[in-house]
Amino acid sequence: MITVHGIPNCDTVKKARAWLTEHGVAHQFHDFKKQGVPEAALDRWLAAAGWETVINRKGNTWRQLDEEARAGVTDAASARALALANPSVIKRPVVQWADGGITIGFDASAWQKRI
Repeated sequence: MITVHGIPNCDTVKKARAWLTEHGVAHQFHDFKKQGVPEAALDRWLAAAGWETVINRKGNTWRQLDEEARAGVTDAASARALALANPSVIKRPVVQWADGGITIGFDASAWQKRI
């Protein structure tokens, strides 16, 4: 089963979920706001993609952090702590594919190759 992790009101998550549905791809949704960030999954994402990819440093949540908080994110451990405390800073969606692969963000052409 494919799991889409994110926040339901995020436009990119909405596009991704709609794309999967339009292409007949069964998936489940994990809501960071209601269910929190699964720590073991976050560890896998950080190991697979790197903290620089997992943390969305272009998003509003990152920009709203104070300078000290942003400067404190320098490695996977500090990124993990920030993501657990503030899930909105995670780039979305994070997709755990049925084959165990992980993608971060929505890229229709890359996803087309996966299904």
